[in-house]
Amino acid sequence: RAMIPSRKTRKVRIGSLEIGGDAPIAVQSMAATRTQDRAATRRQLELLQAAGADVIRVAIDSPKDAEALAEITDGIDVPLSVDLQENYRLAELVGPLVDKLRYIPGHLLHHEKQKSVEDKVRWIAETARAHGCAIRIGVNAGSIAPEYKERFGDDDVAALVQCAVDHCALLDRFDFSDYVVSLKDSDPKHVGDVNTRFADARPDVPLHLGVTEAGIPPEGVIKTR
Repeated sequence: RAMIPSRKTRKVRIGSLEIGGDAPIAVQSMAATRTQDRAATRRQLELLQAAGADVIRVAIDSPKDAEALAEITDGIDVPLSVDLQENYRLAELVGPLVDKLRYIPGHLLHHEKQKSVEDKVRWIAETARAHGCAIRIGVNAGSIAPEYKERFGDDDVAALVQCAVDHCALLDRFDFSDYVVSLKDSDPKHVGDVNTRFADARPDVPLHLGVTEAGIPPEGVIKTR
């Protein structure tokens, strides 16, 4: 049986957790609840912590979600991650509450359209740094920024890889190194291809592996295993 070759990335700290380098593979799961349903979300946080999750992702789509999160995390020792989704400015509300912020490059165009993507990423990096948060650059096949679609056409894999490489370069320019990258597609074969190609381009960057829009069981279970 062939051994998986080791990949020596740099280490990134997410709260009390180290990933990358010689650290063990960490497993992230998420609370599949409306965060403002405090009881349900708290219950899922407790269950995931008891199950041994290394990182837990929570959905934050509004200031009210951030308010709810602040009220339900007492006693939760697992590092928390949030997706900034459409409004990257939520980072200033959730930064003090969590350990990792995930932004989607293609979504940065949807808010404050007069500002450049570079300025928005700089602000995210500064906010993450101020609160000791790591960053995940989340590049998804379903939300590729238009300039990459125009440049690469139907070659989504090349578009995803170049987008991720460009955003890594931005964070590097802003002297922010505590970041990881995810490159996701609904097709597991594409996921393997895009991550392999990115790893060749940036072997130093830790990867968050997963499938986007996996779907419901049984197909969704098969895709994510």
